[in-house]
Amino acid sequence: MKNNLIYGVIAGLTGGLIFGILMQMMGMIEMIAMMAGSSSLFVGWLIHMIISIVFGVSFTVLAPKFNNLPLFTILFGVVIWVIGPLVIMPMMLGMGTMLMNAFAMDQLMSLGTHLFFAVIVAVVYKLLTSKAGFTNTIPATK
Repeated sequence: MKNNLIYGVIAGLTGGLIFGILMQMMGMIEMIAMMAGSSSLFVGWLIHMIISIVFGVSFTVLAPKFNNLPLFTILFGVVIWVIGPLVIMPMMLGMGTMLMNAFAMDQLMSLGTHLFFAVIVAVVYKLLTSKAGFTNTIPATK
């Protein structure tokens, strides 16, 4: 289990860094900072990376419970999209949820980027668990 947590941190940091670069190019990192009442790029990155670690660890804890890693990865990407930009983030910014606008173009782009994050986390996790000697489709938790 300890290795899975470490793998989750590594996978979350990797996905967070790549996803964060995309978000910064789209001007979204500052919006994340606004959840903490700041406009600082540093604060936005800090919050984003903490969230990425939490999601990475969540992925590595939950993934071994599923028989199909690709399907789990897609479901995970959808869930973090709903939790993050559709519910928690807009509520913290005083806008209410964005669930009614889930299929607007900007939200669908957000879904795509969250799926991309989930794929990065899954690939890093799979690489790490393969190097650790796990050969199952879904690595067993120790």
